[in-house]
Amino acid sequence: MIKNGIPLLIVLLCIFLLCAAPATAAINTIKQGNAVFLGEEGLDVSAAMGPDIQIGWWASAAEIATTSPTNAIDLQGRTTSFMVNPSEFDGYLGNWYRLNSGGKADGIAFNVVDPQLDIKAEDTTVQVDVETLKWIPTGDDIRFKIDTNLVQMASQRASPPLITIKVQGPDGGIYTSLYNAGGTPMSIVEIPVTTRPFYTDSIWNMGNRDRYPPGTYTIWAECNVNKMNDNYDVTGKTRSSTISLLNQGENPLIQKATTQGTTQSSLPTTITATPEATAATQAPISTTVPTITTVTSLTTAVTEIPSPSPTQTKAAGFEPILAVSAIISGFICYLKKK
Repeated sequence: MIKNGIPLLIVLLCIFLLCAAPATAAINTIKQGNAVFLGEEGLDVSAAMGPDIQIGWWASAAEIATTSPTNAIDLQGRTTSFMVNPSEFDGYLGNWYRLNSGGKADGIAFNVVDPQLDIKAEDTTVQVDVETLKWIPTGDDIRFKIDTNLVQMASQRASPPLITIKVQGPDGGIYTSLYNAGGTPMSIVEIPVTTRPFYTDSIWNMGNRDRYPPGTYTIWAECNVNKMNDNYDVTGKTRSSTISLLNQGENPLIQKATTQGTTQSSLPTTITATPEATAATQAPISTTVPTITTVTSLTTAVTEIPSPSPTQTKAAGFEPILAVSAIISGFICYLKKK
């Protein structure tokens, strides 16, 4: 029994506040014009459908008021447990209209959207995106940047989408929480995402080598709201692409440069010389010119010229003279005989 009115007043005030508080809409409750995402199931679209049981989709630029829908679906019996089946709605994104009994558009039912999900890691100690560095110095603080169109759930359904960050260590194990610089474990499972983009706090510090050994960590994000990832497990949609993060104390680029420098300094000193280098490295050439004795043997060649034969020595022009002389001599001898 309450002996004074103060406790009773407090009890009545609490009851009043509970009754007056608005009921939070479930994340599967869809109002008229809300976005629904490929892969979602168990949706209650009764409020979006009103008295109608069919929906229709028109191609771009079609006259909705005067033409029949390009595609129509009957939702009889499934308005309170509706699935946005990719096999049924992929290729028919955008507004779906309620259809009255005459098959005419009766206002928008809902908007079918293809989900998108992306994640990045940022080193908040040096304010650099890890995609630029590809590594994290041991001891730096890390936060995550989540970018997704699923954030529409937060404003339309009064319940934000829940995103789980997956961190796989070098040994293959997957973390469900990460330790921050203060040593406090921070859950990375089903994080409520309320803005686009969404930033977590600096929830990860790799300074503890026992918890986070050096090596490469693989990171991605998933959303399984209303089993969308189970039904539509596509990279970049309900599951982000993976990113890699190298945890080590020294910048791998600096380490590589140092290693290369060491390798160069240990090269052998023996160098195979080119002909020019060989000539340059030979012993000095003596400047003393040696005496060169040149012996010249002269051989006198005697050429014997044979005596010419008569036919070889006759001169041109004497044959007529000899013939005339012979005739005169013969004539003289003839006269003497007379």
